Amino acid sequence: MCAAALEEYCGSSFWNASYLKRPDPDLPLCVEKTVLVWIPLCFLWLCAPWHLLAFCQSTEVNTQPLSKLYICKQLVVSLLFLMAIAHLGVTLGEDFGPNSDQSSTNAGVYYANPVLFAVTWILVLLCHEGLRREGAIDSASLFLFWLLLVVCDIFPFQTLLREALRLGEVRDVPRFSLFYISFGLELIALVLSTMADIPPEAKDLIKKNPEAGAPFLSRITFNWLNSMVLKGYKQPLVQEDMWDLNESDSTAFINERFQHFMKPELDAARVRFQNKTRDSAQEDPQQNGLSSGLGKGVSQDVLMMEERGKKEDEKKKKDNKEEENYPSSWLITTIYKTFKRILIESVCFKLLQDVLTFVSPQLLKLMISFTQDKSRYAWEGYLYAVLLMVVALLQSLALLQYFQRCHVLGMKVRTALMAAVYKKALVVSNDTRKESTVGETVNLMSADAQRFNDVTTSIHLLWSCPLQIIISIVFLWLELGPSVLAGLGVMVLIIPTNALIATKARKLQIENMKFKDKRMKIMNEILNGIKILKLYAWEPSFQKQVEDIRGEELKVMKTFAYLHSFSLLIFRCSPALVSLATFAVFVSVSNDNVLTAEKAFTSISLFNILRSPLAMLPMLIASIVQTAVSKKRLEKFLAGEDIDSDIVRQDPSFNTAVSVCDGSFAWEKDAKPLLKDVNLDIEPGRLVAVVGAVGSGKSSLMSALLGEMHSTKGFINIRGSLAFVPQQAWIQNATLKDNILFGSPHEEENFKKVIQACALAPDLELLPGGDVTEIGEKGINLSGGQKQRVSLARAVYSQADIYLLDDPLSAVDSNVGKHLFEKVIGPNGILKNKTRILVTHGISFLPYVDEIVVLENGVISEVGSYENLRASGGAFSKFLDTYAKEQSNQGNSETGEGQDAEDFELIPDEDDAQPDGALEDTVSLTLKRENSIRRSQRHGSVRLRRNTSIKKSENADEPQKGQKLIEKETMETGQVKLAVFLQYLRAMGWGYSAMVFLSYFTQNVAWIGQNLWLSDWTSDSVEYYNMTYPSWKRDTRVGVFGVLGVAQGLFVFLGTLLLANASINASRILHSRLLNNILRVPMVFFDTTPIGRVINRFAKDIFTIDEAIPTNLRACLLCLLGVLGTIFVICLATPFFAIVIIPLALIYFFVQRFYIATSRQLRRLDSVSRSPIYSHFGETVSGLSVIRAYKHQDRFLKHNEVTIDENLKSIYLRIVSDRWLAMRLEFVGNLVVFFAALFAVISRDSIDSNVVGLSVSYALNVTQTLNWLVRMTSELETNIVAVERVNEYTQLKNEADWVTDTRPPQMWPEAGRVQFENFKVRYRPELDLVLHGITCDIDSTEKIGIVGRTGAGKSSLTNCLFRIIEAAEGRILIDDVDISTTGLHDLRNRLTIIPQDPVLFSGSLRMNLDPFDKFSDEEIWRVLELSHLKSYVSGLQEGLQHKVAEGGENLSVGQRQLLCLARALLRKSRILILDEATAAVDLETDNLIQNTIRKEFSDCTVLTIAHRLHSIMDSSRVMVLDAGKIVEFDSPSNLLEKEGHFYAMAKDAGITLESNTHL
Repeated sequence: MCAAALEEYCGSSFWNASYLKRPDPDLPLCVEKTVLVWIPLCFLWLCAPWHLLAFCQSTEVNTQPLSKLYICKQLVVSLLFLMAIAHLGVTLGEDFGPNSDQSSTNAGVYYANPVLFAVTWILVLLCHEGLRREGAIDSASLFLFWLLLVVCDIFPFQTLLREALRLGEVRDVPRFSLFYISFGLELIALVLSTMADIPPEAKDLIKKNPEAGAPFLSRITFNWLNSMVLKGYKQPLVQEDMWDLNESDSTAFINERFQHFMKPELDAARVRFQNKTRDSAQEDPQQNGLSSGLGKGVSQDVLMMEERGKKEDEKKKKDNKEEENYPSSWLITTIYKTFKRILIESVCFKLLQDVLTFVSPQLLKLMISFTQDKSRYAWEGYLYAVLLMVVALLQSLALLQYFQRCHVLGMKVRTALMAAVYKKALVVSNDTRKESTVGETVNLMSADAQRFNDVTTSIHLLWSCPLQIIISIVFLWLELGPSVLAGLGVMVLIIPTNALIATKARKLQIENMKFKDKRMKIMNEILNGIKILKLYAWEPSFQKQVEDIRGEELKVMKTFAYLHSFSLLIFRCSPALVSLATFAVFVSVSNDNVLTAEKAFTSISLFNILRSPLAMLPMLIASIVQTAVSKKRLEKFLAGEDIDSDIVRQDPSFNTAVSVCDGSFAWEKDAKPLLKDVNLDIEPGRLVAVVGAVGSGKSSLMSALLGEMHSTKGFINIRGSLAFVPQQAWIQNATLKDNILFGSPHEEENFKKVIQACALAPDLELLPGGDVTEIGEKGINLSGGQKQRVSLARAVYSQADIYLLDDPLSAVDSNVGKHLFEKVIGPNGILKNKTRILVTHGISFLPYVDEIVVLENGVISEVGSYENLRASGGAFSKFLDTYAKEQSNQGNSETGEGQDAEDFELIPDEDDAQPDGALEDTVSLTLKRENSIRRSQRHGSVRLRRNTSIKKSENADEPQKGQKLIEKETMETGQVKLAVFLQYLRAMGWGYSAMVFLSYFTQNVAWIGQNLWLSDWTSDSVEYYNMTYPSWKRDTRVGVFGVLGVAQGLFVFLGTLLLANASINASRILHSRLLNNILRVPMVFFDTTPIGRVINRFAKDIFTIDEAIPTNLRACLLCLLGVLGTIFVICLATPFFAIVIIPLALIYFFVQRFYIATSRQLRRLDSVSRSPIYSHFGETVSGLSVIRAYKHQDRFLKHNEVTIDENLKSIYLRIVSDRWLAMRLEFVGNLVVFFAALFAVISRDSIDSNVVGLSVSYALNVTQTLNWLVRMTSELETNIVAVERVNEYTQLKNEADWVTDTRPPQMWPEAGRVQFENFKVRYRPELDLVLHGITCDIDSTEKIGIVGRTGAGKSSLTNCLFRIIEAAEGRILIDDVDISTTGLHDLRNRLTIIPQDPVLFSGSLRMNLDPFDKFSDEEIWRVLELSHLKSYVSGLQEGLQHKVAEGGENLSVGQRQLLCLARALLRKSRILILDEATAAVDLETDNLIQNTIRKEFSDCTVLTIAHRLHSIMDSSRVMVLDAGKIVEFDSPSNLLEKEGHFYAMAKDAGITLESNTHL
């Protein structure tokens, strides 16, 4: 019916099969005139409405001048319109013209088509204008329309041409010429539509982000990346080369959207949670009794109940507890709503790709049947070859677009989560903060967000895998009937085994992570406390600890590797087993079933498709389970309580600056209040001191005023803005200037004033870059005192109304403290008109304050002026009387007060340029690294300043660049790689390496053999055509096929086992070499290398060597052999193919070289730009109270967005570069398929159909293998760098031997005499001397005090005694033994030091005192008693086994200092060096320590480095150092009489001859 109508419409027959049944087929004219015209036009008419929307929307017309491209496009379309009119004219002329033949009129199609076209061209003109108004650069739909049009016009093109050639003339000249002109114009239009029409104002934007200006074709092939890839190939890319992000990929945009959807979801979840808690409270009356009236505290009690609950319920309740504790199940919906569009797009691409996947096997089937039937026309074969290619190309495009969408989605989800976690961290309440450490919170940002990233990239496999499985089974059923079920059965059996292995593997993985964490924790402590380890000679004990953990870790890894190889055995055997089962059942069910080439190879390519979803599904499910854990953690954190902003009111009507009315404050919601019934009113402009013993709640009071504590009753009102100086200075990793400005605008005058007042001027002169010196993280290159002054300067600069100063004077020397009080805090300081609340231990300042608040156990016991409190005889006067000694000197010292500040700190004199190590390097607990780095910088810079100014700036950059410099070194490519590979293989063992290669090679041979056997088997169907198939033959066929299949699996299993053993061997060797060497490198190395960099070698690089390299190595080997095997088989089938190999290999090689250079650098940039995100986050969390006090949350949010964006730039380009590579490789792979098919068609007379099947089915597989090969080789190249980096640190120069052949006598040193003979020393060969020829004798049991201004070389002296730094000249004798001749451990074990900052290691208390278990418990208890810790330790549950937290966090500073004393008492050697702790200890502890030392070490030689002169006034002699020389050396009283250096210092400290005699 339809055909008849069409025939009338065309005036010719619509379809006739005879058109195709000839060697040169063609389509009937009617089809060309109708169907082929309608396809492109329908497409355009469907798409056009979108483009025409612009006319409805935009009211203001785009007045930009028309671009040349736009004019050309419109011109071409106008010409086409004229052609259509001409067509119509010709038809009208023929029918109604003067010489028209009335008997035969033209058919309807000759009128309809020109009209259709004319309308279409008008539509296209409008579309172009619509696009211009939108400001779009090009249109995908228009490009596709032109493409379809040209493709459809090719058929009439050749029809007309062939007809003209056949007849020797052109029958219908006007239409013929009009068609060809139109065709030419269409081609031009197609070319024009591939170009981008970029408006001039967008040119700059496109320079920064080429993607924005990339036309459709360039977008789908990722051509816009070419310039970046080329650049990356020529030179290593740097962060500045990265392009800008698209608006929709930027952190700010993503975060805004995410927060927009998150708020309602989270609120709903909170409501659900509250209802649920309420219900659970009502259900269980017993619980209700506990929890009534606690409101939100219910969950706490539910937990309590569970703890007490019976053991049987434990499991069930535990799960409950997990769910009940926080509002849950809102995160996934939020993510879905935020990224809905990109999800839906990727679904479409994935569907298309999945459907196309199944077209190839069907085409293969047609192809094989074509080669079997020699009578069919050759054009069919060529058609199939082209179709195979087209389908493969479309599939590649769909797959790449899908991957691109998925990876970008993963990136966006990660970004959204990171930004959300950061935002939350700024407002989180202290309860929630307590639940997770800084490390855990950073983990949320790094690990958990990353996990979401990884899962979202493959989330579509959840529906796509089942879909692929179902379609495959349907097709297989059509091929082989019910015998498919046998193969399916095998697959189904394999799944649970895989699942079992996966769960076991996950358990192992978790265990492994535990050991890794444990090892990293110890390593971190070792490196942070390396100086202490060296001073105490404790390295062997810690080395053993690490080695033990590492041994356990490797054991777990070995088990894991064995499991893995077992699962690989299953994975490798499964296709063989599945096809074996299927084919065996198929041929044995009935004798009629003969395996033909079509059936066998179609089935095999279907089984290959099946293999990937079956492998992926369990992996995906496992990773979803892991992500579920991350989801819980993120939900718990993001739904945690925010800090209560109502605790502190800002009511301007109060007339006090600060008032606390009847307030009680606790750190946690339901805890006992720490501060009880606080009433406090502070008038504006007063200076109030807060004093009290350690732990009386001074710092808590500060926190309460900042609103950081929970108020159980009462309220706080603060009038005006706040500035806060915390007890431990919080310094950002930025320039010194930025640290002080802290986001305020820079005013030079004010800035200078602040610098002067805070005594920072001399420091600035010494810092390499002045005020633009980069400060390392946690203020690493500043001394404790400098950090504190910077922190104070930040507060002063902010010009707030109220200043909360939490003991800022303790970390600085007494004279500097005095200066700061005078110039900044005190009654005449810069802040004299502001309200100041000062927590202090320094009694000397108290007479000058307006009011004193005395705290006792969280209660304010007294408030009043200094005189009143003295007189009242309360707690305060007792507090003072204890230290009357300090007080009595106060009067005398006032005379010395007006001294000029410049003298105090760091006098910028060349030799004095390095500040003194010990004082500075330790005051702050967070100090991570010793001070020689700044010593060298300052020293270096002061020296360099005399030479050139250029050098100075280079030097200034050194600390920041340091990290990158090391990374740059490991970027050598090409030759180095081979040497490194060999190093790794050597560590694995050559025998192992050879055997691994051999077994993988054999496996590959078996694989090829199996497929050749199969193709031979299929030729039986021709041989035994219409005959009964002998059963012996059948059994042989099945048997050999099966054996070869199993052999593959076994060889892979063997190879993987061997590889596992070999790589664990390599891991063990490389790690122990690294550890062994790091513990033996001299201290200088740690001074000049950031700890993070060393830790990285142990964490990241060792992890890479453990896990990534073996996997990469295996994948590379298998892929390489696979590709070679494929090429071998194709060449075997069609020898012609060898011609194409070389050009394809060349393309492949170039693409790969270009890609690897760029990709490796992008990866590196990704990891380099990733660390600032985490370090900025860690910084933010640790400085939270400061940021909140200054109300700078928004600024930090912005900074975080910028930091994440920097990282996204390289991540985004990395994603695109992976697609760029895949696009090009897939193209190479598709060409392989095309040529394999093409040559099969060309040589079809000479080859069997079964071989064709073999070669094409192999070719279909090659694309992915190629892709993998490049990926894996580039990953291996990237990862092998780890071996190089580890080796770099195993070749560092060591310090002297720990034990030498010349061992000192057993009891040495018996007397404890120390002699320096012309002793000179420098920190590093290129630096100046620090000690200039020191000569002195110290007798047995003498007590020597060593004093000197900062940087005089006091610490250097002790460092030399322990040979932390080696002599440049001269020698030190202890009891007449030259210490440079003994082993380091012999020396260090016989001396004792009490260091300035107490470093503790995590482990038991006992381990901290006696790591080698040399002493009995009684001895340990005795020293604890002597060091006043016995009562504390015996009060602990575990006693000596009490766990000390990392860095001793769970002990107070005073207790830590006492523990160090206990260590010294335990060793009890004849020489004690005491590096006196200044700031860390309050006066009580200090007195305890001094007394114990006087008593217990009376028969030892004691050298004390003093910062408080009082403590050494009773020593036998005092050594005064200045600029590395001894300037005075005599008894204290003699020195005071001399009125030299010592006298001046004593006068500063308020000590004179008379006061000395009082003592």
